[in-house]
Amino acid sequence: MSAAAEGMPPAAGPEAVGEMVREATAWCALHGLVVGDRADPRSGTVPGVGLVHAPFSLLPTHLPVSCWRQACELAPIFNELVDRVSLDGDFLQDSLSKTKQVDDFTSRLLDIHRKMMEINKEENIRLGLHRSDYMLDSETDSLLQIELNTISASFPGLGSLVSELHRSLIDRYGNLFCLDSKKVPENAASCRFAKALARAWDEFNVDSAVVMMIVQPEERNMYDQYWLAKHLKESHGITTIRKTLSEVEAEGHVLPDGTLVVDGRTVSVVYFRAGYTPNDYPSEAEWTARLLMEQSSAVKCPSISYHLVGTKKIQQELAKPNVLERFLENKEEIAKIRKCFAGLWSLDDEEIVKSAIQKPELFVLKPQREGGGNNIYGLDVRETLARLQKEGGDALAAYILMQRIFPKASLANLVRGGVCHEALAISELGIYGAYLRNKGKVVMNEQSGYLMRTKVSSSDEGGVAAGFAVLDSLYLTDKLI
Repeated sequence: MSAAAEGMPPAAGPEAVGEMVREATAWCALHGLVVGDRADPRSGTVPGVGLVHAPFSLLPTHLPVSCWRQACELAPIFNELVDRVSLDGDFLQDSLSKTKQVDDFTSRLLDIHRKMMEINKEENIRLGLHRSDYMLDSETDSLLQIELNTISASFPGLGSLVSELHRSLIDRYGNLFCLDSKKVPENAASCRFAKALARAWDEFNVDSAVVMMIVQPEERNMYDQYWLAKHLKESHGITTIRKTLSEVEAEGHVLPDGTLVVDGRTVSVVYFRAGYTPNDYPSEAEWTARLLMEQSSAVKCPSISYHLVGTKKIQQELAKPNVLERFLENKEEIAKIRKCFAGLWSLDDEEIVKSAIQKPELFVLKPQREGGGNNIYGLDVRETLARLQKEGGDALAAYILMQRIFPKASLANLVRGGVCHEALAISELGIYGAYLRNKGKVVMNEQSGYLMRTKVSSSDEGGVAAGFAVLDSLYLTDKLI
């Protein structure tokens, strides 16, 4: 993926760029493309206090239309795969058994999963809101998957707005760049995620019930979440409540028939925008809340099994020969998934570990963590592997090795805090997917919009909320890969 322009063309001098930045940041304020300001201590807890525009790219990123179509075609296949794998409890437990010995967080999730297996807990209504992330590898001209997110797939709200921002800017300034706003695909991720939540609410079939969004106590990305609540209310007449895990523990209980009641309200759907990192469980209260919700009849997005399918270790297991065939029958769909897999290896593969120590720049070492800022790159790969080998035992099982993807870097204009700077940048495409099943019936299985993130090429990590990247959109080109 390359930036929309090799820097700004001569026609777009500093004055024009400055005008575009002012127009764009004003647009962000008027249209809710905002996040909490880290400089204001209340910005993560009090809505409407301490707002700044979300960081964004001034122009969209070029992507071959063939890659776009490939990624969109994969979304419903991955949705189905997550559901199939989630139903195989023994596969999840066995695949993560070594990881459990050395990773306390994964161990606690597996304990809840095991308890659900022991009581034969069935999730008749299963809702998945996923995001599969890709990069276009310049070495192979292939679109390769980085990871599959099955919990708290962020930015459907704000990501939807960036394509609107870019179309608006191109309509006004496109003559300076020879760009056509029609080549920026529409992005209805927030509406489509809200529709999926509403359909799950419908399937639950209790008119007085609410959707409960599980959030972190301090959430500067709350406006991304509020967009979903807005669509749920205005388009579907459904009320959303926001609760932290500790609030659920204090205010929640499960009735004898399985109904989850929190703060006196019946909950039909639990939508997790927290709970994906150990930091979200500072005490036993949060783990008690997670178990309570899992034991209830409310629709969980994700259920504990869907959550586990998104772990790095399961991603690596699915990349092994003949494993996809365990869950999918369609050979064409299996081939499409395999085509996007980057190299993924367990650390009990001595030859791969040896190769990674010799050439660490060709690999990424990934722990079982979400949210950005956790992966290990470069010489740190060699040092970490050497340390883990020295420690011995199952320490290696806490990580997987992945082929490093090398996207093409191009000049881009990145705007943060009202300031635009030009830099060599690379981009990552995330495709959202929504999946809803009620017993034997698939109610919904669709591609549900996209997220484009662009970052300075010298940065290894890519999270927007973690401060590494900016929000972006797509500009589709006919160039073939």
